[in-house]
Parts: sequence; C-alpha cells; structure tokens
Amino acid sequence: MAVEDGVSGPLKGIRIIEIASLAPGPFCAMMLADMGAEVIRIDRTQASDESPPLDYDKNILNRNRRSVALDLKNPAAVDVILDLCKDADGLIEGFRPGVMERLGLGPSQCMAANEALVYGRITGWGQDGPLAQTAGHDINYIALTGALHATGTAERPIPPLNLVGDFAGGGMLLAFGLVCALFEAKRSGKGQIVDAAMIDGAAMTMALTYSMFNAGLWRDRREANLVDGGAPFYRVYKTSDNKFVCVGAIEPKFYFNFIDVLGLSDDALFASPYNPGKWPEMIDRLDAIFATRTRTQWEQAFAGAEACFTPVHTLAEAPGALHNTRRGTFTHTNDVVQPSPAPRFSRTPGAINFGPRVLGADTRAVLSAWGVSDEQINGLIESGAAVQS
Repeated sequence: MAVEDGVSGPLKGIRIIEIASLAPGPFCAMMLADMGAEVIRIDRTQASDESPPLDYDKNILNRNRRSVALDLKNPAAVDVILDLCKDADGLIEGFRPGVMERLGLGPSQCMAANEALVYGRITGWGQDGPLAQTAGHDINYIALTGALHATGTAERPIPPLNLVGDFAGGGMLLAFGLVCALFEAKRSGKGQIVDAAMIDGAAMTMALTYSMFNAGLWRDRREANLVDGGAPFYRVYKTSDNKFVCVGAIEPKFYFNFIDVLGLSDDALFASPYNPGKWPEMIDRLDAIFATRTRTQWEQAFAGAEACFTPVHTLAEAPGALHNTRRGTFTHTNDVVQPSPAPRFSRTPGAINFGPRVLGADTRAVLSAWGVSDEQINGLIESGAAVQS
C-alpha cells in the first residue's frame, strides 16, 4: 500500500528508493515524487558533514518524500534495503562509482532481488573514464564541456549558478533516463542501469551552441555572439535605479520594435543589427540610454511593444510577478515559497502533497507499509541500524 493517500500524477503507483545524496539526486527524486511516484528517501542515521548547512526539513528538494534513516554500513540495514528492492520499480543513488557495490547495494545485488528494477546512477564524471573517481562539482563538470568557457563576461568565465551540471545536465537527465527505463521495463519485464553523468548532460545542453560553432556562426569567446551578451539586442542593461532589464530581440521584427521604442529607428548606427563590428558602439549607446530611466519606467515604455523586453526580477520579486502569480509558477505553502511542480498535465497533474521531512521521521511508518515486520523494525532501531525521529 502507498504511504500517502490521495496522491495524484502520471507516475502514481511507481515506487522509487532514493539513497540520499547531494543536489542532483534529490532534484531527480523531487521531480518524480511531484509527479505522483512514491519515493522513499533512505537517509543516513545522522547528518553528513559533507552536506551543506541546510536542515532536512527546510530543503525544498526533499519535498514529497518520507525519510527512512538507516545505517548503510550495517548489514541488517543493507538487508532491509534489498528487501525493499523487491517491491520497488526504481532506485536512485549518487555516490562515486564503486561505493554502492562496496556497501552491498550495487546493481547486481539490488537487481538480483528484482530483475525488473531500474537502477539510476548520477555522478559528475560517469561510471567510467579516467576522471570517474575524481572529486568535483558542477563547475568542474561544465568546464570540460565548453559550457563554462562560453558563459560569462569577455574577461572571464562566470559559473551559471549550478544549473547546467547539477540540475539540467544531472538531476533532470536522470529523471528522464529513469522514466525511459521504467517505460521499457513495463514492456520487457527487465530492468537496467541508467548511467547519468553530469558531464554528458551538460554537453547535451550545448547541442545548439555546438551546431552554431560547427557552422561558423559562433565565435569561441564570450560576449561575442548572438545569445551570450555580445549582441546589443540580446543583453542585460542597468537602469537609473540600479535595477536591470533584459532584451532578447533576435528576430528583425522584434529588433525594429525594440529600437522604435528607444527612438532609434532613424539612427544609422542601429540600421544593421547583425554586424558584430558595430556591436560595442551600439552597446555603449544603449547602456547610456537605459541609465536614464527606472526599471518601472522602461517596463511601461515597452508595454505591448512585442520587443522581447522583460524586467529582471530578483529572487524575492519573482514569485510575486503578475504572470507567475496568475500561472501559479510558484507555490506558497506554510510561509515557504517554492517552484511549483512542472511540467503540467491536463488529466493527472502533479502536486506538492507534503513538505520536506526531518531525518528519519518516517522510518517505522514506511518500513511497515513496505512489508517489513514490526519485530524486524524494532530490532533495527534497537541495534542502531535504523533511527526513528
């Protein structure tokens, strides 16, 4: 039986075991749980020193999942996880290659318990290759794909947060891979290993950039191309109140609407927008123009102009933006502002059913619901192999 009644979503009925790890793994698990999968998070019996200083019950990435605290170095806890695998559809883990095997929870052990199990692995460098055992973070993985080199100012690369490696190229890639493998397993009755590497995913996100580079349409330096801030019509500008606005008027019709609002339609400098030689001078002029009004004044000036113009919102402002409010892009739950589940489904929508749980809050309830006997649960807790908070 499911732990949480009333859950909706296209993945309702799917059971996933998440071996708790850092950002990409939890993000993948959150996506699956938002879509209705029953995902149980296997936490360590105590918080790891390697984890960022963010309480388990404050981390949005942990929403929609119950927490079971087990000591993975205890054989009794390992046996319980192998038993759970019998009734699971998938498993997610985010350790370096070989760690799960040494714990007795590698693919061969888990899939011996259930041949239809989909075993999802998320790492930075992948399960093989000369860097597979090397430490790293998002910035390291995207550095080797060209993504970091292509992002930032002309003077130096600037990390695009940890969106490209950890989340788009990591957690989201694993979620896609798991759903693909789960779909296939329903037909074949056989599971498989999903090797999701952040370096592979980051490279995939660069497909269009490499297409342009191969065609001679992308110069291999920053702030020199159509969508890297080099073009005056695809750039961020500072306003008189020290806020920012952005424009993405790549196509001619949007570009000419853009310069029309600025009163530059008859200016010869702006007559040839796709001449990179003129871009620096155009940017200097536009910097000076945008510095003459506030962000709100520019927003009013561009209202209805179809110029791909948008005010740049801060983290604090974004949830209150009119479009985001009307669409429900963010959810306000118990004074916590968080992104809403996505994508959206017309018939089986995902949902935030409950917030993040403290470590081990659901050990007894989850294990009991998954068929572990009360006697065995009591033994695990008494021995320290499991913790019930």
